[in-house]
Amino acid sequence: MEVLNAKGTKDYSGEEAIIREKTVSLLKEIFELYGFSPLENPVLERYEVLSSKYAGGNEILRETFRFVDQGKRELGLRYDLTVPLARFLAMNPQTKMPFKRYQIGKVFRDGPVGSNRMREFTQCDVDIVGSSSLAADAEILAVTYEFFKKINLKPTIKVNNRKVLNAIIDECGIEKELREKIILTIDKLDKTEENGVKDELLAKGISPDKIIKLMKLLKSENLKLKDEQGLIELKELVKYAKLFGVNNIKVDYSLARGLSYYTGTVFEVYVKDIKEAITAGGRYDKMIGEFVGSGEYPAVGISFGLDRISNLVLNFKDPSIFTEAKTVTKVYIIPIGLFDEAINVLNELRKAEIKSDIDLNNRGISKNLDYVDKMKIPYALFIGKQELTKNKFKLRDMKSGKEELLGIKELIKKLKD
Repeated sequence: MEVLNAKGTKDYSGEEAIIREKTVSLLKEIFELYGFSPLENPVLERYEVLSSKYAGGNEILRETFRFVDQGKRELGLRYDLTVPLARFLAMNPQTKMPFKRYQIGKVFRDGPVGSNRMREFTQCDVDIVGSSSLAADAEILAVTYEFFKKINLKPTIKVNNRKVLNAIIDECGIEKELREKIILTIDKLDKTEENGVKDELLAKGISPDKIIKLMKLLKSENLKLKDEQGLIELKELVKYAKLFGVNNIKVDYSLARGLSYYTGTVFEVYVKDIKEAITAGGRYDKMIGEFVGSGEYPAVGISFGLDRISNLVLNFKDPSIFTEAKTVTKVYIIPIGLFDEAINVLNELRKAEIKSDIDLNNRGISKNLDYVDKMKIPYALFIGKQELTKNKFKLRDMKSGKEELLGIKELIKKLKD
């Protein structure tokens, strides 16, 4: 039998797995700095929740993994972390508002597989529920900007508003019932040639003159509309974003975001030389209230795709933020005929919370050093009779080659610095 991964899934190990963990740790640190608390939801949801008319819409429903359990109940694997959040709040209406949560977890979509598109992937979400202020939208952008600043990358944050798109479609004389289908097509403008988008609009029954007007309005630099609400909100968003220290914002009237639950602000984040959005989100003011069945639950959030971000870090990483280590070990102990004594030293290092490992295979010094070098472990520690008689241990810095004889207290201090 040929042993293979399920299509659209991947194993992560070594440097790649470490970078993913460090990315998650950095995101959590920033999320909590901005006052977001963790939430965990099940991977499994009732299919009726995922397929609700208040959820992601028909486009994403076609990619939902769906099955029946032994009790004949219809279930599905979650396709994002937003619908489970809405379901959670519907089940917990006593939750105090505003509710600021972050969640990091696996999501699943049974769609086409590509180099940047998997069927199992990890999303890292932050959401603010219970505030209709555009300052909440701006704070979400501030969180995003903070992360990219921490990894020394300057992002371009594209913003738009669904109310602007709706007003543009109305001004073109396109029927309201076609809005969602048109928005799904407009969303392809940055991914497909413009002629391809025009052809798709024609196929959906939009006349050529309406398509010409639509394209002109989407590209306008000084857009004027009869319904100005979306434009007013965009202006306010940019104002608040600047107050939060976020300046690299670009208003793009063609930015749509495909999911049907967006009601206001939408945004996507790009970095140099990467064509696809690294992270994206927006405002969805109706979904949670519809799930709950009463009350207003304005909400805004953004989702960081861990897979895309870790690939980005692998290609553009700053060594001061993400090391090249293929293991989390900081020091590797090489016993020279004194394994039992070496374990005592290992225990002392671990008590001091220093990530330490030891040769368990009784290999020679050269083989051990080759292993330490290939695994990019920063330090090797030699424990032999000569060192033990002096109650000191030889520590080698694998990058510089410098060696020092240190007592246990000096050793711990050196490795903790």
